[in-house]
Amino acid sequence: MKKAAVIGYGGMGQWHVAHMEGLSYCGMKIERSDVVECAGIYDIDPKKEELARLYGIHVYNEFEDLLNDSEVEIVVVAVPNDYHEYYAVKCLEAGKNVISEKPVTMSSESLERMISASKASGKIFSVHQNRRWDDYFVTVKRIADEKLLGDLISVETRVQGSNGIPGDWRKVKAEGGGMLYDWGVHLIDQALWMNGYDVERVFCTLESVTGCEVDDGCYIDIFLKSGKRCRVEVGTYNFIALPLMYARFTGGTVKVENWGSDVEVVECTRWHDHDLKPVKTASGLSKTMAPRSETTIEKYTLKKDEVDVHGYYRNFCDAVDGKAEQIVTHDQMRTVMKVIEAAFRSAESGEAVMF
Repeated sequence: MKKAAVIGYGGMGQWHVAHMEGLSYCGMKIERSDVVECAGIYDIDPKKEELARLYGIHVYNEFEDLLNDSEVEIVVVAVPNDYHEYYAVKCLEAGKNVISEKPVTMSSESLERMISASKASGKIFSVHQNRRWDDYFVTVKRIADEKLLGDLISVETRVQGSNGIPGDWRKVKAEGGGMLYDWGVHLIDQALWMNGYDVERVFCTLESVTGCEVDDGCYIDIFLKSGKRCRVEVGTYNFIALPLMYARFTGGTVKVENWGSDVEVVECTRWHDHDLKPVKTASGLSKTMAPRSETTIEKYTLKKDEVDVHGYYRNFCDAVDGKAEQIVTHDQMRTVMKVIEAAFRSAESGEAVMF
């Protein structure tokens, strides 16, 4: 068991501690990790310190106390985005392995300084892209990887709600607020992890329906040199949500409606449809958009794959021990960061940005 300290005991800091120690989080009991345990937390908010002590979690009075704790091998940085670099570099220089919450930081230049600190110290540095372990995503990625429906053509991955942006720093531009940084980074990472990193161009539209100084929604098209296309959508003012994931293959289509849904599959078993009948529309007939005959397709649902909720930490600890390569690599982090920057530039110019 490796000992980890958490900097920042807000929502995600509490999430990390709950998973390390098997505590309740938002009313849900979490399975205790078998690879890492919490050595303590550091936060500048006395109320957060008091909350940690209620759960029996050690609290470091000073940041230097955490850095000087020789038992701590891993530090998780879970503070507002604009402070990720500061704490990550300090911890790497102190000989700690570092996990930064997403987004890893706010610019490519900042990321390069973090990677340089990692290389100089010889310590492992990564970003917490835990959404790679979402069960529905793992299932659809397996369908693509194993070519169960042929070659992947395009994928749409989205999250949509109707509660606006949560309070606090997520509404503040200088602190890295906005949905592109908050949820967009997860979905961009998913899309590239599934489709490849050969990005050709990026087109993005941002919106702020609620009038915040940051985006409360983002719509991003990522075009790859392979010909594949990814669409990433995040919305916080959607009272009817579109499917969580929608993927087209040369041999069929896959849809995941929401978090609790199974994976819906329609497989094309015969392309030519000799029994196709026109569909009656409001003002005419259409054969092009008519439903396919049941004899040419097969419909079924797949149970989502079983996933290890501690998969990210398991890989990170193995990487620290030299037993495995990092799943979330520095080059992947670089590409995701560049896509985010390209998305902001595209939204500002109204044009696609070549990568």
